[in-house]
Amino acid sequence: MNRTILHLDLDTFFVSCERLLDSRLEHKPVIVGGTGNRGVVSAASYETRAYGVHSGMPMKMARQLCPNAIYIRGNAGTYTKFSKQVTEILQGEVPILEKSSVDEFYVDLTGMDRFFGCYKFASELRNKIIRESGLPISFGLSINKTVSKVATNEAKPNNQLRIDTGYEKAFLAPLSIKKIPMVGEKTYRDFCNMGVKTVHTVQQMPLEMMTSVFGKNGRIIWQRANGVDHSPIIAYHERKSISSERTYGKDTTNIATLKTTITAMAENLAFQLRRGGKLTSCVTVKIRYSDFQTYSKQLKIPYTSADHHLIPIVLELFEKLYNRRVLIRLVGVRYSSLTAGTYQINLFDDEKKTVNLYKAMDTIRIKYGDRSIMRAGTMGEGSRTIGNFTNPFNGEPPIVLAHRHQ
Repeated sequence: MNRTILHLDLDTFFVSCERLLDSRLEHKPVIVGGTGNRGVVSAASYETRAYGVHSGMPMKMARQLCPNAIYIRGNAGTYTKFSKQVTEILQGEVPILEKSSVDEFYVDLTGMDRFFGCYKFASELRNKIIRESGLPISFGLSINKTVSKVATNEAKPNNQLRIDTGYEKAFLAPLSIKKIPMVGEKTYRDFCNMGVKTVHTVQQMPLEMMTSVFGKNGRIIWQRANGVDHSPIIAYHERKSISSERTYGKDTTNIATLKTTITAMAENLAFQLRRGGKLTSCVTVKIRYSDFQTYSKQLKIPYTSADHHLIPIVLELFEKLYNRRVLIRLVGVRYSSLTAGTYQINLFDDEKKTVNLYKAMDTIRIKYGDRSIMRAGTMGEGSRTIGNFTNPFNGEPPIVLAHRHQ
């Protein structure tokens, strides 16, 4: 029996989320990503494509190409919330779901034609996602993951495309070889040096030639170019880790700045844990020096999602890790070995008011954004204090209600 594989992709996902939050961004050039010169474009609206802007591009180059665009740093917590909403819709409707990224999904609809009609079902599913989430989404439908993914990219923006069984090679043939998954910039340049630019040319090449030039990857590329892909759908499972990284605009050895950054990361990730009903039992801190050498340290801990337990551990790991005293390019924090659960009071250390404070802060964050309330020590420039709260955590910086200027 031929398989029926559906691929769905939320169009310019980060941009679409920002437009849901602020309708004034509709039909305007919008770029989401790191706003510093060393940042990278995470998502770019279709209005910026005419200027040559695309995701993965250095932000500095994007500003040169499209200086009139609206630049937004973005909020991972917001995007995770929208992604989870779409995931829950899909989980309630489809038999087997693979979530390959925050905005991309594969669904195995094999055998459903005899009951519903797969294309009709996929169309109704897409309309339900658009209606309930407000996000634009495209899909491709075919006999395998590769052809469906390419079909989705051809269907965009906000559209759908079915490739009937037996027409896979004909569909792929006129396309650029760059559109085949697994063909990156380097491989594409190698193809261009060989005079190969379209999928049709690869379809005509002997398999032996492909393997002699590209090794084992040559066989996979040749198969995909011919519409052959037997890779299975990997059922979606809950994530087992959560992390955050920060690349500085200028390499630094400023200890105060470094500690402020990782403290803010630790605090925000702890909130993400509590909001998702998760606890962590493993904390990892990572640093990357200016020479790109990267080091990390981790520590196993009792399950928790409390700031005042996690932040001291993160700072302790940083102190042990940072021993070269040379310029740092990047710092990161990761919580792993996650499990479902809620924060429980430590019988010896915590008080009921500690738990109540967390509940109050998280309520504010959920309603107004995950950076609407934070420790004073984690606030950067562009913020102002509009209220103070007593911090019950001994030795910790005071917690303040903060307003972030847009």
